[in-house]
Amino acid sequence: MDGEELTEQETALYDRQIRVWGADAQRRLSKSHILVYGMKGTVVEFCKNIVLAGVGSLTLVDDRLVTEEAFSANFLIPPDENVYSGKTIADVCCHSLKEFNPMVRVLVERGDLSSFGAEFYDKFDVVVISCCSFTKKKLINEKCRKLSKRVAFYIVDCRDSCGEIFVDLQNHKYSKQKLEETVECQLQYPGFEEAISVPWRVLPRKTAKLFFAMRVIEQFEEAEGRGAGEISIADLPAVLKLKKELCEANSLNASHIPDTLLERLIMGAREFPPVCAIIGGILGQEVIKAISGKGDPLKNFFFFDVMDGKGIVEDISNPETGS
Repeated sequence: MDGEELTEQETALYDRQIRVWGADAQRRLSKSHILVYGMKGTVVEFCKNIVLAGVGSLTLVDDRLVTEEAFSANFLIPPDENVYSGKTIADVCCHSLKEFNPMVRVLVERGDLSSFGAEFYDKFDVVVISCCSFTKKKLINEKCRKLSKRVAFYIVDCRDSCGEIFVDLQNHKYSKQKLEETVECQLQYPGFEEAISVPWRVLPRKTAKLFFAMRVIEQFEEAEGRGAGEISIADLPAVLKLKKELCEANSLNASHIPDTLLERLIMGAREFPPVCAIIGGILGQEVIKAISGKGDPLKNFFFFDVMDGKGIVEDISNPETGS
């Protein structure tokens, strides 16, 4: 991302943004390459934001064929069967995103991300995944962490009126303004598997309930061989049983994970568009911070629940290593 200056056309188009975060940040954005997997509502909001911001390229991966269900939160799919019939979600979204900003290269990649080798991920500066199983989340994160260069990695999940973002920037150096001077900072991030392996009993008592609830759902889907979101109200008794077992094994009071919260996560097969807009907006801001190296990035989980309207940042790290 270094070495090239903004063109006159880029400078004119992104003039307002340059006034906000500077020419160097915009230059880094314009040379960055982003990969996204799983074109559901939250990711669609993120893609719209990041394309308008002026990244260099955006590669989409989602081989699912377009169905009417996809319309609920995906505004990039035109409600015209003649346009989307027989096409994949990635193909249709790619066409729509190109119209938002012709200066951004929007591409489609086909295949299963978990089967791609390191040389594939090495082409990107940022990887964002959604709609993934627990195993796939771990595997893709591990592949990114093994690369010789640092790749910013994000997991985003939105279920009904709740949303979660996980961030792994590895060893991240950035700058921020403090009074009238620029301060250089550094943060060490754990990988996804390491973060969720932190014993629940050592976490602060005020840790977001949504963190624990999402882990219960995640483990249930994994144990049952379900895909992300392939769950229904009929599964509630089994999910509550697993919650009890996990709480006992982790010395956590079962009341810390409300049954009503798990019920909402199970019933929320469809995304709630306003929540998608909030989570997608936060994710876009975080990716811009990571690429530009400016501003405090969140570490390492973000949760939002429309029931209380609060956005909560939680640092779920190993207390012994700080990462």
